[in-house]
Order: sequence, then C-alpha cells, then structure tokens
Amino acid sequence: MSAARPSFDRLARRYRLLEYLAFGRELERARFAFLDRIADRRDILLLGEGDGRCAGRLAALAPDARLVCVDSSPAMIGRAARRVAATNARGRVSFTCADLLSYCPEAGRFDAVVTLFFLDCFDEAEVASIISRVAPALQPGAPWLFADFTLPESGIARVRARVWLAILYTFFRWETGLRVSSLPPSEVLLVRAGWRRVACRDYQWGLIRSAVFNRHSDRRGPITGARSASA
Repeated sequence: MSAARPSFDRLARRYRLLEYLAFGRELERARFAFLDRIADRRDILLLGEGDGRCAGRLAALAPDARLVCVDSSPAMIGRAARRVAATNARGRVSFTCADLLSYCPEAGRFDAVVTLFFLDCFDEAEVASIISRVAPALQPGAPWLFADFTLPESGIARVRARVWLAILYTFFRWETGLRVSSLPPSEVLLVRAGWRRVACRDYQWGLIRSAVFNRHSDRRGPITGARSASA
C-alpha cells in the first residue's frame, strides 16, 4: 500500500452530494448537534474542516468567535473559504493548509476544538498523536466536539455498521489513497488522555455519533448516555 498521504482534492466538488446520497442529512445533523455548546467561545480550532459547512454554521452561532480551520486538502479549503466569504464572518475565519499529522497549534490559544468525521482517517497511533498535540493548545475548560462513525457493540446494528464501514473505507481508499481500513478507537484514546464524554447522540442505529468531551481536570460529572436520533 502506498505510503503517500491521502488527498481529498478529487472529492471536494462531489463530497456534499455523495454524503447526501449515502446518508441524507444525518452526517450534517451529527456535525451540528452540539455546536450550540461552544456558541460563547472566542477562539475555536476546527481540524479537518472539509468544505466549510461547519465553519459557516458555527460562525453564525458564535458571533464573537475567531475560527481557525485546518485541512490538508487545498481544494476543500478553497470550497470552505468561498462558503465563508459569502457570509459576514469572513474576517473572523482563517484557513490553514497543513499535514494534520505534524500540525502543532499554538499553546493555550483555543477555548474549544472540533473534529467532525476526521479522526476516522487515521490509525490508532496517529489519533493518539493528534490528541497529544492538540491538548496543549487548549485553555482550561475547553470542550472537544467530536463526531464520527462508530461500531455498535452487538446485534443487527453492528452487522449493518460493519457493512457500511467496509463500503466507506473501500471507497475512500480508492478515491483518496486513504491508508487505513478500519475505525481507530478514537473515543477510547480521548478517555485515556484524560477526557470525559459529557454528552452524546447517536444516529443511523449507532453508526454515527456526535459527542462532547471535557477533560477530567476541567469538569467532573457523570457521562451522559447515548440517545439515538434515528431508529
């Protein structure tokens, strides 16, 4: 398998259409589910922002926030920048094209981080590395908004998810050169790094999850159980 970095440039123009054909608006619902939790933040880091839909929505919800959007695809950044330019928030949103396996955000700069359908593009060691590099950039109390595909624990939902994940990884390996072929344990890695899940919402019979994490040292409290958003 090629060691080259995957490129999402080829998918930039078609990504939204392909997403809707596969899942309707469920991925978008998962992306937007908890954005209101960070509406009062001032400096927000969005990793793997893609085509800018989250940045556009978040800029409207958080009118005082500065958003830093980082993505490895110049084509995706181009689409995101054009989407934001059509709003009155463009002066508050910046874009950085960077290899997300080496990108190190400025220490202590951000009071929230967002990773939406992003960590599933990496293997376990790479996700652990991303978490370890992002954590120092966050201020005390900064939440981590997370959305991604997941594998339900058992039953027909797990079988269904396995089929979908096999299709998705095969497609993205073909289209982008993605090297991984299975989900990394991203939520487990966040917990190991000292994060606690405080809110969670599942979609598509548990295939898709949106969640909010806080660090143990920042906020303590019971984990909110998953609530299915579709049956």
